[in-house]
Amino acid sequence: MKQYTYSPKGVCSTKISYELDDEGKIYNLQFTGGCNGNLKAIGRLLEGTDAKRAAEILRGNDCKGRGTSCADQLARAIDEALGA
Repeated sequence: MKQYTYSPKGVCSTKISYELDDEGKIYNLQFTGGCNGNLKAIGRLLEGTDAKRAAEILRGNDCKGRGTSCADQLARAIDEALGA
């Protein structure tokens, strides 16, 4: 598995870290900062999920009119990791 770290912008979370296996599935997703319970839930829900599909679902999610959210930032992190 390969470890990835992303610094989100425009949200309360300050770091997103996760691993992708050779099949492009997400493991060990963790957010630093942000809404702790909700972000832990996202990590549990996405464990073992196809990263490309997860990014498609989460992309564009907005928090408080910011034009982004922690979930949207995760989609951007995944896009960057996959070279999308």
